[in-house]
Amino acid sequence: MTSRVIIEADGGSRGNPGPAGFGAVVRDASSGEVLAERRGGLGEATNNVAEYRGLIAGLSAALELGAEEAEIRLDSKLVVEQMSGRWRVKHPDLQPLASEATQLVFSFAAARFQWVAREQNKHADRLANEAMDAQADGEEVGGSGRNADAPPEPAPTGGGSPSTSAVTSWSGAVGAPTRLLLLRHGQSSLSVDRRYSGRGDVALTDLGHRQAQAAAKRLASVEEVTDSAVVLTSPLSRARATAEAVVAATGGEPVVHEGLAETDFGAWEGLTFLEASERYPRLHTAWLGDPSVTPPGGESLNTVFERVNATLDGVLREHAGKTLVLVTHVTPIKAILRTALCAGPELFYRLHLDLASLSVAEFYPDGNASVRLVNDTSHLG
Repeated sequence: MTSRVIIEADGGSRGNPGPAGFGAVVRDASSGEVLAERRGGLGEATNNVAEYRGLIAGLSAALELGAEEAEIRLDSKLVVEQMSGRWRVKHPDLQPLASEATQLVFSFAAARFQWVAREQNKHADRLANEAMDAQADGEEVGGSGRNADAPPEPAPTGGGSPSTSAVTSWSGAVGAPTRLLLLRHGQSSLSVDRRYSGRGDVALTDLGHRQAQAAAKRLASVEEVTDSAVVLTSPLSRARATAEAVVAATGGEPVVHEGLAETDFGAWEGLTFLEASERYPRLHTAWLGDPSVTPPGGESLNTVFERVNATLDGVLREHAGKTLVLVTHVTPIKAILRTALCAGPELFYRLHLDLASLSVAEFYPDGNASVRLVNDTSHLG
C-alpha cells in the first residue's frame, strides 16, 4: 500500500463540445513511480467535463491503491479553483461531477490541489489524447488499472503553482467554507430621522459609536475573527468608523472595498420616505416594487446587486476558507444574503436590517451556501 501519491489528471475535447476523453496517472510521491493509469472516451462532451472526469478517474485509482494522502495536479485552472473553494461551481453540467469528486476527496486523510502548466502534465494529456484517438477509431476505451511495468517519468516540479489548497470536508463541500460576518454600521445623523442615506458621507452619532463598540466586542469573542482579523469595509465614513472599532477590538487593519458602498440614491439622498414619495410619486412607487427602476441620478437595486455580487466573487476567491467581517450597509448585506439564499429581488423589500445588526452567511466551494444568522442585535441590549 502506498500512503502518499501524486495524481495527475487531464481531459480534452476536440470541438468543445466534441469528441472527448480523459487521462489520469497515479505516482508514488517519493519515487515518482507510475502506479496506475486511467483513460477513457466520453463521447461528445466539453473540455471542462472531460477535466472533471480525469480528476474522478485519478482519485478513484488512488483510493483503489490504498492511498491516504494525495497531491492532485491539473492544468485546468477552473477545476483547481473550484475544487479548492475559490470559485463557485455554477454550470449545471459540472455540479454533479464536482460533487462526485468531492466525495472521493473526503476519503483521503489529506488532499491538496495544485495547478501546473500544460507541459508539466504531459503524461495525463497523452492518455487523454490516446482515449480520443481510440474512440475515433471505434475502439472501446476503458480505464487501465495498475500499471507497475510502465516506465516511471519524473514527477513534474517547478514551473509555478499559483493555486495550491488543502482540502477539508463539510456536508458535501471541499475545503472550509468562507464565513462572512455581515455587520451593518452604527447610527448616523441621517438614520436618526430615517432619511435615505446612500453615498452621502455622514458620520456616526454618539449612539452610533457606542453601537459600533458593542458590535466590536461581540465579534472579538469569535475565535476565527481574532485569529485572522480580516475586516473589509465600505469606503463611507459611517462604515469605516464602525470597522475601526472592530479592528481595535480584534487586531488587523480595515481593507476598503468600493463594491461594499451603499446604493446611490441620487436626488433622494437625505430625503425621508414621505418626502421622496411626495416629490417623485410615480417613480418612487415604481421603485418600491421594481428593482430595475433607478432613482434620479442614482442606481437601481439590480445595479447594486450586480456590483455587490462581483465584489462577493472576488472576496470568495481571495479569502477562500477564511472568516471575514464585512462592515457595510443595508442593501449590500441584503444582496449577499439574497445570493446565499438563491432568493429573488423580493428579498430587498421584505427583509429588515437594524443598525449595527449582525448577519452570518457561509459560502461553500461546491456553490452551496448557508445563512446562519440574520439581523441579530443581541449585543446592543
